[in-house]
Amino acid sequence: MEKTLNFLTSKDSEGCGMKEMKEQVVSPKQFKKEVSAISDGTVIDHIDSKSTFKVANILSVQNETQMVLVGMNLSSKHLGKKGIIKIGGRILTQSEVNKIALIAPDATLNIIKDYEVVRKFNVAIPDIIESIVKCFNPNCVSNHEKIQTKFHTISKTPLKLRCHYCERTMKAEDIELV
Repeated sequence: MEKTLNFLTSKDSEGCGMKEMKEQVVSPKQFKKEVSAISDGTVIDHIDSKSTFKVANILSVQNETQMVLVGMNLSSKHLGKKGIIKIGGRILTQSEVNKIALIAPDATLNIIKDYEVVRKFNVAIPDIIESIVKCFNPNCVSNHEKIQTKFHTISKTPLKLRCHYCERTMKAEDIELV
């Protein structure tokens, strides 16, 4: 005998703002597919749990019109606790992937097409980072002139970046995205 899940859904039955609650019964498999599967889009997995909302903010998920799922404190063999973000109908830009790499260097990206993973890769911190990090040196020329910021990656673990212009070295905790 297949187990079922009961959950409540609501709808405005007469357009008057009063919501009618209706109980639905579905199989766990159907519930999982309804809640978590995306037909097309991007899944960012293996985010350090503490960084999940930072990644969500980088991606401005609050402005999405298709399904977005943000989960954190999920069990992970590798990280202990992890976060995951699923965004329907969207493929990330290289700039977004680079920003995610700085905030969540262990993250994995999955590109989904017709409910199948068509591409999977780990994010990687680039050797040269342009236009996505602000120099923390208030006297740096990049903070006073209209030039794009540029950093060289000195170390990926622990993360250390050197400003191309003032040559100051920044640690992960000093990084501010632009």
